[in-house]
Amino acid sequence: MSDEVILITGGGRGIGAATALLAAERGYRVCVNYRTDEAAAAGVVERIEAAGGSALAVRADVSRSTEVERLFRTVDEEFGPLTALVNNAGTLEKQGRLDELDEDRLARIWAANITGPFLCAGAAVRRMSTRYGGRGGAIVNVSSAASRLGSPNEYVDYAASKGALDSMTTGLALEVAAEGIRVNAVRPGLIHTDIHALGGEPARVDRVGPLLPMGRGGRPEEVAEGILYLLSPGASYVTGAFLDLAGGR
Repeated sequence: MSDEVILITGGGRGIGAATALLAAERGYRVCVNYRTDEAAAAGVVERIEAAGGSALAVRADVSRSTEVERLFRTVDEEFGPLTALVNNAGTLEKQGRLDELDEDRLARIWAANITGPFLCAGAAVRRMSTRYGGRGGAIVNVSSAASRLGSPNEYVDYAASKGALDSMTTGLALEVAAEGIRVNAVRPGLIHTDIHALGGEPARVDRVGPLLPMGRGGRPEEVAEGILYLLSPGASYVTGAFLDLAGGR
């Protein structure tokens, strides 16, 4: 059995699910975290196990520290030492201008897109870092091209939350570089996932994709390839880096 153990937050759908399936193909034992959609997470686990891999699904709200610790303890007990974390869970809400936002919406966006990755990264560092007796590992944060573009008239709050994730990526990479942990991020652009329905425009990629330099939207599997590269030995000298997966946008 492989010694590589990966935890993917929000791993039941979209980019998270594609990453879980590819990681299993590459020999990782996979923990698929989910918050609400148990059936989707179970489906990913079933596909991995049907192909001969090892996986489990664990429900947890990663914006809550007690649930994060329970999630990571479950991985410890079921699979052993964690070697990779993908901070993929996140959300956005209905398209609108900044002057239309209220504090409740902002709190929800910050909790999912900032607090969750911070808490999960902290739990991972406490397990991976040589400072704590760990054997090292890698973290990949799933940011967004929105952090560079700002998403005007759509979701500036989402873009700002991903900007915060970019800053965390840089800072944490420097904090733990000498402790055996690499920290990088991918910044997907317009990808065919269900997240666009949360913004009120399920067909957004079909509308905007043809306007991109590459003339199309991206697939979750293409983002997963970038994530697995950053986790791999092939990226052993890469930390604090950002891989833009946005079709040239």
